[in-house]
Amino acid sequence: MELREFAERVLFATTLEEKLLHPGIITDERPGLAVVTPAAPGRPPELSFKLTGTGRGDFPGTRHLERERARGQLLHFFANHELLATELMALVLVRFPEAPAAFRKGILQTLKEEQQHTRLYLERMQACGIHFGELPVSGYFWRMVSPMENPMDYVASLCLTFEQANLDFARHFADRFAAVGDAVTARLLEKIYHDEIGHVAYGLKWFRRWKHPAASDWEAFCRQLKFPLSPQRAKGITLNVAGRRAAGFDAAFIAELAVYSQSKGRTPGVFLFNPFAEARIAQGRAFNPTQHQAQLARDLENVPQFLGRQDDLVLVERRPSVAFLSGLKQAGFALPEFVEMKQPLARSDGEVGIRSLAQRKLGRLRPWAWGPDSVEMFDSLFAKLTGETRTASGSFNPEIAQLYSKAWSATLLRRISKSLHTSAATPSWLCPEHVVGVAVATLDQAREAIVAIRRRGHHPIVIKQAFGLAGGNAIRLFEPELLASHRRWIEKAFANGRQLVVEPWLDRVQDFSVQLEMAPDGLKLCGYTGLITDGKGQFLGNWAAPKFERRIPPSVIELFPAPPDIATRLHTLYADIFALLEVELRRVGFIGPVGIDAFVYRAGPGECRLKPIVEINPRYTMGRLTVELMKHVAPGCQGLFRLLSRKQALAEGGEDFAAYARSLTGQFPLRREGEPVARICEGALCLNDPAQAQVVLATFQVSRPPLK
Repeated sequence: MELREFAERVLFATTLEEKLLHPGIITDERPGLAVVTPAAPGRPPELSFKLTGTGRGDFPGTRHLERERARGQLLHFFANHELLATELMALVLVRFPEAPAAFRKGILQTLKEEQQHTRLYLERMQACGIHFGELPVSGYFWRMVSPMENPMDYVASLCLTFEQANLDFARHFADRFAAVGDAVTARLLEKIYHDEIGHVAYGLKWFRRWKHPAASDWEAFCRQLKFPLSPQRAKGITLNVAGRRAAGFDAAFIAELAVYSQSKGRTPGVFLFNPFAEARIAQGRAFNPTQHQAQLARDLENVPQFLGRQDDLVLVERRPSVAFLSGLKQAGFALPEFVEMKQPLARSDGEVGIRSLAQRKLGRLRPWAWGPDSVEMFDSLFAKLTGETRTASGSFNPEIAQLYSKAWSATLLRRISKSLHTSAATPSWLCPEHVVGVAVATLDQAREAIVAIRRRGHHPIVIKQAFGLAGGNAIRLFEPELLASHRRWIEKAFANGRQLVVEPWLDRVQDFSVQLEMAPDGLKLCGYTGLITDGKGQFLGNWAAPKFERRIPPSVIELFPAPPDIATRLHTLYADIFALLEVELRRVGFIGPVGIDAFVYRAGPGECRLKPIVEINPRYTMGRLTVELMKHVAPGCQGLFRLLSRKQALAEGGEDFAAYARSLTGQFPLRREGEPVARICEGALCLNDPAQAQVVLATFQVSRPPLK
């Protein structure tokens, strides 16, 4: 029989007997002309593909495998996959008759083995009381592979994707069947596993022959797959490294696959680290980050990966290294899909970076901060949203821009302070209204505010730009009169149309933050963190204590020896603040993360007071990042997040960031405990790649609180 005739029979026959029949001798002397891919292969009616999206015929899972019928249902699922592989191999033979004879011969041999696998599954299925076709069957493999445009597409999508994944699934399910005492099916799956190694090796051989010689196996594989296929489909429940080595994959390919992530169905969120949104709001397109600021943003561009869920996307200029991502995965963190916005090698279709997302459905857009820069970046993606309906104007508008202003935060605190201090019982632990910042727009107004504050006994003063960056854009006044340099700084700010906030410089004892999420159904508390700042109030790190998700840090509460119910009073105060803030956020249509910075200051000998709002950040913050990291921490443990400069790393004994990271993780190795999901109970890890970082390294250390 001619190979063409045999392939057509397998592809178009409407009985299983014809599809699974194999004649003795086959020749390939008349390949014929290429056929147009049919919408579906020929099949008996009971094996017609279920309608997409019906939810019927989904993977039955491994529950109740001790029951014979449950085992038969799982085998029914596997049998359909083997039959699909058989049909797709027949399709490639009639679709590409001009392919090399050796390639076609290999396809024939593999097809024969797939026919045998199908027959073996049918026998075991029937022994379990299930008949082929009594359950719905999926046509997913057919939809993903049959649009192939050349033999390279075939080996990439079927051999190197679905058959590679079966290296994991066959071995996994062989163990599961053995565990319930079904040794016959376990042996069958072991046989299929070993056959699949040969099938994948065959595909890899031809893939390497056809790919661009300058591209690695991994690079060529990623570029060859067409969405929605991705390398995520090439792996199963647990990555079987030994099987891949046996098939011929190199260590670099296996390592890349191990850390690769892309959603298999859930519409992903898109995260972006854009820390300069506030500066863009204040200065518009005139803002240009310094070299140091730009490098800091590049160093930390991956940190949104700790804010999202598995399968979400993170936009980066440069993907973290495989070694770094492998370490995070071993520490128990799910890895996102990284999309490089700047790639040295373009895909054949020219769609790279953020443009490649235009063909995908997206669940939500989550920049670090909504601002003009993130709206521009996401402009082409708003139409792809399925989980949200916001437009560009709805995600950011002038009223939302005002939420970033320290003047707006001061106004809100003034309202709260005024309402509380006019009540019958004035809280002695709360800051008085006169320490709240005053917004000014002229030099004369600034002088008047300074004089008024000093009349009340506060000599040191801080003047902040209403829009600033992490404690920057501010000056401190300790001298009796404004210096010429101070006047120039103030006048320059006003000349550039910037508002200033004048307030007393207070003797801070303990900084902390409140992390919130404004959702369509209201403002929700995410947790409390301690704040670490330097002498100028600039950010250094965060820490979180046990029960952070609902309790103000104990070290804050302890600063107020009276009244005895101070913890309850502080939580009640913040509940009132949350209610007021929620009204304001609803008014401007804001949805997303919100952080409130606060501190306790020394008002006199033995007297502390709370400034409950220093500023409000309508964006993600490092405090929110710490809260999300704490979800991976075992109960009863505390976490410390730090940002270290090169100078700090050197001072702590590291020649560079990589050396510091090795020392840190060597001194504090990770330990995890707990069931069913182990969480970190001790140890340290780096949150950005120390091998790539230039100016800043983010670290997270977990420990048990000291016994009191």
